[in-house]
Amino acid sequence: MTYPPLSPTPPTPPYVRRLGCLTFFLTFLLTLVILLYAWPIVQSLLTSPRGEPRAVTPRGDLMDFEKTTMSIFKNASPSVCFITTERQRYNPQSRRIVELPQGTGSGFIWDNDGHIVTNFHVIRGSTRFHVILHDQSHYNATLVGASPDHDLAVLRINVPLGLSLSPLPIGTSADLQVGQSVFAIGNPFGLDQTLTTGVISALKRSISSESGHMIQDVIQTNAAINPGNSGGPLLDSAGRLIGVNTAIYSQSGTWTGIGFAIPVDTTNRVVPEIIRTGRYTRGIIGFRYSNTESQSLLAPHRIQGVVILETQPNSPAANAGLEGVSKGADGAVVLGDVITAVNGRAIKTGSDIAAAMDKVRPGDTVTLTLWNNGETRDVTLKAGAIGE
Repeated sequence: MTYPPLSPTPPTPPYVRRLGCLTFFLTFLLTLVILLYAWPIVQSLLTSPRGEPRAVTPRGDLMDFEKTTMSIFKNASPSVCFITTERQRYNPQSRRIVELPQGTGSGFIWDNDGHIVTNFHVIRGSTRFHVILHDQSHYNATLVGASPDHDLAVLRINVPLGLSLSPLPIGTSADLQVGQSVFAIGNPFGLDQTLTTGVISALKRSISSESGHMIQDVIQTNAAINPGNSGGPLLDSAGRLIGVNTAIYSQSGTWTGIGFAIPVDTTNRVVPEIIRTGRYTRGIIGFRYSNTESQSLLAPHRIQGVVILETQPNSPAANAGLEGVSKGADGAVVLGDVITAVNGRAIKTGSDIAAAMDKVRPGDTVTLTLWNNGETRDVTLKAGAIGE
């Protein structure tokens, strides 16, 4: 059987051969790119199973300032208290006396006898007081006394046998400097044992107390002080008490970077007197004055001071011969004595008088520098007490 001869295979056109080579090259290149980018992902999946925690990086030692802050809080926090107050009110519907929550604040242990220092405005208007120590133990407290002029109050708890209290070490505020680090511990918004830090922003500020009296030499700080911090301690970097947090400057009622603390030198003068007598009594000289009248009467004389308008009968001022204003023959006002300094401290306004006398106790010796009709003299007298 004879087969016909096979037809020869037609030759592949050149352009088809080039296209095949190009396709192979592109496929190879694409595969290579995919492998290059996908391999790290594949390798990661093969070496680290998904969902496994990452290794912890060693932290190293804490910074020195962190250690200082932690040490201050650890040592001082056992001294800081949480204070809640209540007020009795008669309920006409039930015909019973009910206790209504009044407010909350902070305080700190003053001594081993159970005295607790806080702000007057924390306990104002309250009839019952509760103190919670750092270990969450609760105590009913009694009011020892207060000085509204300094916004300070003292409570006392009955210390159980075996309970060891931790009074704060006392510092000084006379040598403070702007820029020093400060630490505030308190209970802002009821969050107990809260620490905030900052610096002393300014010194020798004056703020008005609950009674309207100006508290002098107040410390300004940018450490966060919020409602509930009132009455808590302001500490220096040695952990010493340098102030009692008392107020903030804010239109919203919350921290805006400006807080104020009563200086510890004032606290250390006022609190012991409250513990002894239940109140703080200043020494008095016994004269009446007016800022407005002083400025008006002294303007023609170009001097600064406080004009004595009149002295109180049998007062130290009257007994020392101090002269008030009088009426001249022509009906004009005749100046008497003008106080220009108290114990060497220059006097320009009535606030300066109040600040100088705030440190004077009954029986203390006071030296007044007086100007009268162009002449200056010093008069030394003994301060009296209210009611004498």
